[in-house]
Amino acid sequence: MKAKRVAIVAVLLLPFLSCDRSLGPRIDSLFTRVIAPHSPGAAVAIVHHDQVVHAAAFGTRDVRSGEPITLTTNFRLASLTKQFTAMAVMILEERGVLGYDDPLTAFFPEFPDYGRVITVHHLLTHTSGLKDYEDLIPAETTVPLKDRDVLTLLTREAEGDFPPGTRYHYSNSGYALLALIVEQVSGLTFADFLRTTIFSPLDMTATVAFEKGISTVPERAFGHTRTEEDFSSTDQSITSSVLGDGGIYSSVTDLMKWDRALYSDQLVTRETMETAFSSHADGEDRGQYGYGWFVRSEQSRKLLWHYGSTIGFRTAILRIPEIQLTVIVLANRNDIDAENTAHKILDWTLKAFY
Repeated sequence: MKAKRVAIVAVLLLPFLSCDRSLGPRIDSLFTRVIAPHSPGAAVAIVHHDQVVHAAAFGTRDVRSGEPITLTTNFRLASLTKQFTAMAVMILEERGVLGYDDPLTAFFPEFPDYGRVITVHHLLTHTSGLKDYEDLIPAETTVPLKDRDVLTLLTREAEGDFPPGTRYHYSNSGYALLALIVEQVSGLTFADFLRTTIFSPLDMTATVAFEKGISTVPERAFGHTRTEEDFSSTDQSITSSVLGDGGIYSSVTDLMKWDRALYSDQLVTRETMETAFSSHADGEDRGQYGYGWFVRSEQSRKLLWHYGSTIGFRTAILRIPEIQLTVIVLANRNDIDAENTAHKILDWTLKAFY
């Protein structure tokens, strides 16, 4: 049975762009072949020069309620959050209240001596050498960790895994600390800084760094994991309350607003934006890494992208700024490979237009 495709909502304020009429059905088939109407699902959007090439939604945001996913359904972004954390840091750097070369101990004097040579730049580019905090969580832990708990775990370590700046190792620890640095220098909670400085100005009205008991997620998608017979609800884990590395919820509708803003100087200058989109570290098989973005070449053009993976969610965003082409895939189930699906959609779209 094929899942129902939801039409794009008027709130997008973007016109549709005519192209190869077979593109939309081909894209939909990637999802309808695996998503039944009452199973967890996904949302997808493709934008080219401020025009929607295709946007659709499939399945349900919560199998318990049966509420359908729409283009305004909010998914946990997982590591797509890192681009927002990096943007928060860049905004504060432009304000002159922090520098990329500032050491960790400037913000956290209690940090062990090895933090004296770890800089904000190292945290942004995954070259800090910090240990993975998930490997440091005591086995008896039952209360979900927050960003401050990550700092506590890391201050118990006498050294990192390697000298800062000598190699790349993807680090959720670094982005949890960046969220704390944002709080330290701004005087706001990380969630409030994002809301007042990024989300509200861009009219991303439903996007939120979710804090249980403090905030709510409108039209929230809940995470699911495939079992032998069906799906189980797997929405939160012991690390789900850490915000800086993966705690934001958003929709394809709001992410299209974010995408448009990245072509402007609404949040930071073009020069700062170019710094974020430049290669600073070897991201191994995924290309290079900038500030919150992977960077590599796609058909001789710069591709900026990121993936997200957490319990019950898979996400991806791919951008080719030179031709203003963006692909977004958000899923609330673990058996959809959002990263590879988004790359396939990008390839098909490039062939349709170029």
